[in-house]
Amino acid sequence: MQFWPRVRADREYPRLKNQPVIKDVKPVGFAGYKVGMTHIIVTDNLPNGLSKGQDLFVPVTIIECPPLKVSSLRFYKNTQDGRKTVGEVYSSSLDKEFERKALKPMSVKKIEDVKDFDDVRLVVYTQPKLTGIGKKMPEIFEVAIGGSKDDKLKYAQEKLGKEITVKEVFREGQQLDVHAVTKGKGTQGPMKRFGISRRRHKSEKSIRNPGSLGAWKAQGKTMWRVAHAGKTGYNNRTEYNKWLMKIGEKGEEIAQSGGIHNYGIVKNNYLLVKGGIAGPAKRLIRLNDAIRAKKQTPKNAPEILYVSQATKQGN
Repeated sequence: MQFWPRVRADREYPRLKNQPVIKDVKPVGFAGYKVGMTHIIVTDNLPNGLSKGQDLFVPVTIIECPPLKVSSLRFYKNTQDGRKTVGEVYSSSLDKEFERKALKPMSVKKIEDVKDFDDVRLVVYTQPKLTGIGKKMPEIFEVAIGGSKDDKLKYAQEKLGKEITVKEVFREGQQLDVHAVTKGKGTQGPMKRFGISRRRHKSEKSIRNPGSLGAWKAQGKTMWRVAHAGKTGYNNRTEYNKWLMKIGEKGEEIAQSGGIHNYGIVKNNYLLVKGGIAGPAKRLIRLNDAIRAKKQTPKNAPEILYVSQATKQGN
């Protein structure tokens, strides 16, 4: 019951309810497409670690990050009922692929027309056409900006209709919060769905079911806490404090023979993030500055001695 209710995601890329507050005048997050995993060898730079100075094997996830494009600026006003939208100013130069996802505005409002507001955010869309995943329809989502109100407005005006690269948002060695929609697994039984134990071999009727419901039916119905079969996966999930090991520019540095399994060739900037990340290959992953970063993690990324380029497809 760590996650309840076990609802499916409404869309293939994650929805964020909270965004971090930072002092730097820049977007607080970015997005990229999950490529797959590989491993690197680094020199341990933990100041108090037992393996300090030694070479370590580290599994990493590759995320391809083509530039994001700003489609509009969204203005908010704080009210007693929460934050309310008071205006949105669109760019006059939207790509034709934008219409695959949303309608272009008939008339473009000017920034000067929006006077009374407390916050401004960027509405951006991805450019999957720059990758090799065979997709043209972009994803559209909102990204907060750090800094004061005046700094936010000035930065937003400069970026309207222009591109934002991942190097403008993140730096190597920082911690990230990763938001993703997990891999959908269809309808599964209670053992796979809830992790219950298999019943003993002489048990009557079923072996992989929860067994007698006993007291759970005393109220006249089966309680929702009983493990039953049902839909599994395809949930919004957040993983905190993932370590950004590298921001790369050349896809040849991580290229594998025959292309990366289930993905192909990396053509844009990419990230190497320590550990695994939710979701299958080619799914959009949203990355934000860490809300509650760990103090013991070094602020600088360790020196990378080797990146594995061996194919992960097997024989």
